[in-house]
Amino acid sequence: MLKRYSLLWRLALVLVIVAVTTMVAGTRITGVLRDDAQLLNERAIAIMQGYAAAAEQAWLTGGQAGVDQWLADMRAREAGDIAVISATDQSLSSVPLTEQERAGLRFQRGVDSRMSFRYGKKMPYLGVPFPVAPEQGSLLMQLPPRLRPGTYWPWVENLLLVGMPTLSALLLGGLLFWRARVPLKALQAQVLGFKDDTQARVTGPLATRGDEFGELARSFNHMAEQVSGMLETQRQLLNDMSHELRTPLSRLSVALESQMSETELRQRVEQELHHMRTLVDDTLALGWQDTDTGTSGLESLSLPALWEMIVENAAFESGWDKCRFPCALPDDALVYGNLNVLAQVFENLVRNAIRHSPEQGSVQLLGQWEEGAWHLQVVDQGPGVPDDKLDRIFAPFVRLDTARADRSGFGLGLSIARRAVERLGGELWAHNGTPGLCVHLRLPAPPLV
Repeated sequence: MLKRYSLLWRLALVLVIVAVTTMVAGTRITGVLRDDAQLLNERAIAIMQGYAAAAEQAWLTGGQAGVDQWLADMRAREAGDIAVISATDQSLSSVPLTEQERAGLRFQRGVDSRMSFRYGKKMPYLGVPFPVAPEQGSLLMQLPPRLRPGTYWPWVENLLLVGMPTLSALLLGGLLFWRARVPLKALQAQVLGFKDDTQARVTGPLATRGDEFGELARSFNHMAEQVSGMLETQRQLLNDMSHELRTPLSRLSVALESQMSETELRQRVEQELHHMRTLVDDTLALGWQDTDTGTSGLESLSLPALWEMIVENAAFESGWDKCRFPCALPDDALVYGNLNVLAQVFENLVRNAIRHSPEQGSVQLLGQWEEGAWHLQVVDQGPGVPDDKLDRIFAPFVRLDTARADRSGFGLGLSIARRAVERLGGELWAHNGTPGLCVHLRLPAPPLV
């Protein structure tokens, strides 16, 4: 599962890493900026310490009256509660502390403390000791609104909540786009190049990748091989067909120019037309093998019944007795395929076997079960084929028996048979027996229900 969808799991892993990294980094950055936003800046600290120094000077030089005068001046300058208190938390002015000031005294903060954002419009109370004689008293004062830190924090917080994920998504999207674009561009270049060069293939690291891009590259190469083979086959078919057609056409030209009687001329024309029609039909059948998937009309077929049908036609065409076509298969031998396709395959094999068999020869069907398929052998008693040409007999227009060219076909039967079997998911090959030629077929069995 992991290997099959490797690209999916890689992307999922990247997304998880980016999401976790964004969350951790966002939390830390938010914490650092939040702490910084809750602290007084150096200017505010200097102002508050200056006020504490002025209050201390007023107390040392003027006593209670001096403090009263200083407080009056301060209340005219700054909003909020202001008090000068002793070390025992008593007012050093002539006016005692109010309840609100006593409540502020209990929750007072230092100039280096963090300011909470939960106060709203109400300013926190700061306690600033006298700078020279802190044991004599301190300044208790609500922080002036103009000195409050973090007024920009709501905007920064929203920017972090939205901006960090957005930036991460953009960076991740750009990275994924770049990583995907490189192999896609390479594939696109090969696809476009295939128009002009059918040998173009995807090579290098892209073709060996273990993810979906690698599978796509290998699928393209496989497709390119098939298309290239089809095009080569079509070209070869056209060349061979044009060559094969020249012979009957030449004979017709000679016949028309000769002094043959009308009856003889008609017979010659009929013979050559039959010759050319057979060539065209076989060539078209071979050409369709490259475009037909061979998967339509698939069904379970009885091999003994199929062989009996083939033998019926073969015996009629050749004049052989049916007993010369023995079948050594059990009655329940079944294969999975198309009836018309397999009938054509066996007809071609049997006709080829009859053509090369001696006068009293036989053609038999053997087979054995092999792991979900039937391994069949069509065996004749002919002279066989040279070992170095066993594979060539399946190529189009290959005829080893040129001495009997007029009655031995066009060399298309075995080629048609092999392609038909391969389209059905099987195999077809041959080897020399003792005597004769043994053609092997491996055909799939019906799927289990």
